[in-house]
Amino acid sequence: MNETPATSAGSMIGQPVAALDTPALLVDLDVVEANIARIAGECRRNGVAWRPHIKGNKTIEIVRKELAAGAIGVTCAKLGEAEVMADAGVRSILIANEIVGAPKVARLVALQDRAEVMVGVDSVANCAPIAAAAQCAGKVVPVVIEVNIGMNRAGVAPGAPVVALADAVAKMPGVRLAGVMAWESHAVTIADPAEKERVVHAAIALLTASAEACRQAGHRIDVVSCGGSGTFPYCATVPGVTEVEAGGAIFSDMHYRTHYHLDFPPGLLLLASVTSRPTPQRIILDAGKKAMSSDAAVPVPLGLPPVQTVRLSAEHATIELEAPSATPEVGDKVRFVVGYGDTTVHLHEEVAAVRGGRVEAVWRVAARGRIR
Repeated sequence: MNETPATSAGSMIGQPVAALDTPALLVDLDVVEANIARIAGECRRNGVAWRPHIKGNKTIEIVRKELAAGAIGVTCAKLGEAEVMADAGVRSILIANEIVGAPKVARLVALQDRAEVMVGVDSVANCAPIAAAAQCAGKVVPVVIEVNIGMNRAGVAPGAPVVALADAVAKMPGVRLAGVMAWESHAVTIADPAEKERVVHAAIALLTASAEACRQAGHRIDVVSCGGSGTFPYCATVPGVTEVEAGGAIFSDMHYRTHYHLDFPPGLLLLASVTSRPTPQRIILDAGKKAMSSDAAVPVPLGLPPVQTVRLSAEHATIELEAPSATPEVGDKVRFVVGYGDTTVHLHEEVAAVRGGRVEAVWRVAARGRIR
């Protein structure tokens, strides 16, 4: 029987990182653990819970580190991710998305046997089938109303429309109104900290006011969920917020650092091998778009002479140096800070957890491919 990649990498535990076969996805444990501790600590200081989004890391062992640091549960983008998390023992899950279609609704209802799984709703048409299926199964699904506070994707307009939907949800056996959620993504690219804080607070105030309006209408609102890495920590300082969903900051890729102005150090790296040096200024490596994405930001190589350009094709990275250099040589390994973790991790079956230059563990990307 052929040896699987996971078995091969697993045999490298305790070995130098440079001994890994490439392309290899790496998590720098010292950095990621410090980033986790920083987010958890900031949430504690502001009296809000942390429910990290796992759509980027998709890895159970990382989620366990977040829970150990104080996270109350996880946020997922997809039902399939929630199933993986529930199977791993996570008992409090928010699917920050609308679930539509009979097959998914049936899975959502069945999942309530393994965890409390809240789900986003933004219309009667979206919520009613969930309620009907849950009632038929003798179960109750907790729902949170998604509020559009500026992202202009899904969601109900703030204020009276939220109360109207809450009134409708309250009349549906099979569901329970747990709260409201939103994502203030229109603020993420603001560079000036004071202006970002102002825009984030103004947006989230629409959410908290909508929650209070629901309470005044007689509805119990326990969950007011918002926030992401691009608006952290400002999202955690708004009165009335009960939990924040920041997740990507634990990796802090080039997209977050460059476009969202995140000051967390990068913890997700891609190890590649030099396969060709056709000219003194050109370096060819064995990792292209199938190993690391460049859709949101271009990966940045570390430890090289000054770089002019980085270009990814399907299976190769092409680096042009600013001046001729004899190094790196064919066979040398180069680390990249990934461009965008959310569209890089899912390309890999496993990730090597490294510390002090050695492989400490190899983790399966358990929620890889769970896009339904």
